[in-house]
Amino acid sequence: MSSNQQQDYLHGFYGWTDTLKGVYYGPGSLRKALPELLKVLGGHKVLIVTGKTLHEKTDIVRRVEAILIEQGAYGATFFEIGQHTPIAGIRRGIQAFKEAGADLIVSVGGGSPVDASKNIIYSLQKESNGPFLRQIAIPTTLSAAEYTIGGGYTDERGQKVSVNAPELAPAGIILDAELTLSTPERLWLSTGIRALDHAVENLYRPVVPLPVKYLCYSAIADLFEYLPKSKANPQDLNVRQRLQVASWMSLWPMKLEKYSALGLSHALGHKLGATYSIPHGITSCLTLASVVALKAKYANQEGKKCLADALFYLREPTTGSVEGDAHKLATKIDDLVLRLGLQTNLQENKVPKEDLPKIAKGAIGEQENEPPIEEVERLLEGIYTAKSLQL
Repeated sequence: MSSNQQQDYLHGFYGWTDTLKGVYYGPGSLRKALPELLKVLGGHKVLIVTGKTLHEKTDIVRRVEAILIEQGAYGATFFEIGQHTPIAGIRRGIQAFKEAGADLIVSVGGGSPVDASKNIIYSLQKESNGPFLRQIAIPTTLSAAEYTIGGGYTDERGQKVSVNAPELAPAGIILDAELTLSTPERLWLSTGIRALDHAVENLYRPVVPLPVKYLCYSAIADLFEYLPKSKANPQDLNVRQRLQVASWMSLWPMKLEKYSALGLSHALGHKLGATYSIPHGITSCLTLASVVALKAKYANQEGKKCLADALFYLREPTTGSVEGDAHKLATKIDDLVLRLGLQTNLQENKVPKEDLPKIAKGAIGEQENEPPIEEVERLLEGIYTAKSLQL
């Protein structure tokens, strides 16, 4: 495939359902996609929701603002969204939306601005009892929050909670690799592991239809291939675009009646993230390999086989047994985290050791058919000081 052919291959459009009007992808796609989505959605006044760092240290928000000004649709920019989406920021965002006279949100950044926008929209709908407003998401990380109907936030007690409704899924998504170039390396790569967490846990998630599982296998293969390439050459836009598409495949939009944690790794991440101020990408680096190793032992036979089959897509030879192959996947994930320089442990992230039983109990409480709680406690003890797979 020639360079020009490859670039064309990495541009495109996808639409699905009344809620999601379209996903535009490709380097430089912002310039065309944002005006087209404004036209489709009929937005007249936009509130941009983003984070302080992105607003103050990059030109990305300015580029979005400039397009909106050209279209006569710019209202205001709200940049007080912090990590894990604190409720105080959401409340200030609601006020900013009203003051701007906005009728549409454009979120720019990682999962926190996307989730904050969902919560702003949810609160406004409850207040007015009218139709849900719409969001256009422009992600700059690989966390994939833009593909779900749920929006997590951190309440006054520091607990992670969420709102969910099918109408909260963003109405438009723009995956422009050019806008990811200023994303810090650790954030970019760790949210890539978060995307891997989505793809892997979707393999044994009961509600996931079979065709979506095959998208997850493709996502796993691409994340394993392109994350190291992105670390080696951070300016390669084709690699970054492939990773954005892999993130999309890892959490492909599906019609679900209720938003929930995908599996044990995500449930543990929910308990670790907001309470101890650990970014969600890093929580996946901490938990995913160990959870897969535990699943190799405790998952039902179908779940084990789904994990084991991932080796085929990674072009890895079988060990000769389903459990062995599932455990081998865990070791491959652990190796990838190490190769990306993302290895860490709970102690480094200032998680008190005495809290481990409470974390295990809380995570198991979110799940069904999970391993015995003592095994989850042992998993947490294993990653407390160790930086590599212990199970």
